[in-house]
Amino acid sequence: MARDPEASATPLDLRQVDAHPDYWYPLAWSGELKAGKAIGRRFAGQPIVLYRGQSGTVFALEDRCAHRQVPLHVGVVSGDTLKCGYHGWAYDCSGKCVDVPYFGMAKLPNGVRSYPAREIDGLIFVFPGDPALADRRAPASLGSAADRGYKTRQLNREVACHYTFMHENLFDMNHQFLHRKQMGNIKARCLDRRVGPDWCEVDYSFSRTEGRSSLGEAVIVDLVRPKGEKDFGDLMTIRTQYPYQRLKVWVGRELGGDLPPVLDVWLAYTPLDAAQRTNRTFGYLSVMKPPVPGLIHMLWPFVTWFTERIFAEDKDIVEMEQAAHDAQGGDWNNEVFPAIRDLRALLARLGQSPAAAVVAAE
Repeated sequence: MARDPEASATPLDLRQVDAHPDYWYPLAWSGELKAGKAIGRRFAGQPIVLYRGQSGTVFALEDRCAHRQVPLHVGVVSGDTLKCGYHGWAYDCSGKCVDVPYFGMAKLPNGVRSYPAREIDGLIFVFPGDPALADRRAPASLGSAADRGYKTRQLNREVACHYTFMHENLFDMNHQFLHRKQMGNIKARCLDRRVGPDWCEVDYSFSRTEGRSSLGEAVIVDLVRPKGEKDFGDLMTIRTQYPYQRLKVWVGRELGGDLPPVLDVWLAYTPLDAAQRTNRTFGYLSVMKPPVPGLIHMLWPFVTWFTERIFAEDKDIVEMEQAAHDAQGGDWNNEVFPAIRDLRALLARLGQSPAAAVVAAE
């Protein structure tokens, strides 16, 4: 297949652009980490141990003991201190070595790196970059996850692709043909697009040209639609606010604006390996509760069934994109959709290029 000459002249391979470390990334769900326990996680190849002290606070350290380099997540939490499971070297929440049991306190060795950590709406976030930027870049909330007017489910899966494929997949609703078995044939129409210094947005409306909606889809968009408004349109807005994504859907006469959406999806893609060829997708899918009490709980299995199948199809296709990139040895994307061009430019501008990553490491 011939490459687009314009694409061939582009020096930057977007799949070589790392997720920038100067942002907060989720590494675990709050429920995964009990008081007095530790778990091992990764960010872009960096081993990180999360532990919850007896105070209930979550801390994050480099997951290797300064002594023999064994992982600290197999150690023991004592108060707000983490002890290596091999020789008992102890580290406080700042990563400072505070005790070597057989060595004495007169001259303790160096400690390990610590990371800013905090919990937001049931997710544990770590800031792997410059700690001076951490406070002002923390997300205040994660979509509608904490809103009692919605029923919310966790989205959680490991995907074998570069995080930029995930951004493009959600942002580009022209791929609805992929989901024809679940939704029939859906035609997306791009209404508008907008770009800011660290974000871009796109608006869509949809029409079904063949087939019919599944029960899960109907629960999401029809249970809260006012009577008599079946003939009015829907609006979907997707926003990449680097490094996160959010998808919102409104239905009925009054679309968008300050009204709450019927569907609110918040997503983050945490790179796992050093090459960033895999990511763990964390997110929340929130559906507005209909006026009838308890109805959403009764019908929720259909929402889960429907969304799991949609996400499974998306996972398969982006992993195929990654496989094609690896086989071709580069980014051969022949992109024609202006909204995705906006997105790719944003990801390239705000991500960390390979050269910048080398400088940062030195």
